[in-house]
Amino acid sequence: MDIPPIDAELALAEMRARREQVVETNLVPDWFWRAMGGMMLAFVAAVESEIRWLITVGTVVFTIVMAAMLFALFRKTRLQVRQDLLGLRGFVAIVAFSVGLTAVGIGLGLTLDALSVPFPGALALLPVCLGLAFGGPMLMAYLRKVMLSRPLASSR
Repeated sequence: MDIPPIDAELALAEMRARREQVVETNLVPDWFWRAMGGMMLAFVAAVESEIRWLITVGTVVFTIVMAAMLFALFRKTRLQVRQDLLGLRGFVAIVAFSVGLTAVGIGLGLTLDALSVPFPGALALLPVCLGLAFGGPMLMAYLRKVMLSRPLASSR
């Protein structure tokens, strides 16, 4: 059975459109990265203040706002990307981003603490928050590119 070329082109275009829709639906939006960084910084600052009521309020606010953010995120997206769509390049990018930000935060925090700088955790978290705010959307753009460049047919 021969499929007319125009039908094949239309079918491929539909498949590409569906894949793009799936990819877009599963990406973490830019607002989440900025909000996450801000919430982390506020929480660590509250804890490092060593003021009991501020730690309590900071913990409660952090928990409630993070839960609301995650609820909003999960409601909008499914956050379930198939491994064959993400590929090794996507996986490596996510791991490198996470390990890089963690290393910067811990390394700087320990250094500042060793130098007896006040609020070492909050100060060390500043570049991490900037990394989340600006790097998170860049990571999502890269992952989008990676996922959309993958072949339409799976090996399964």
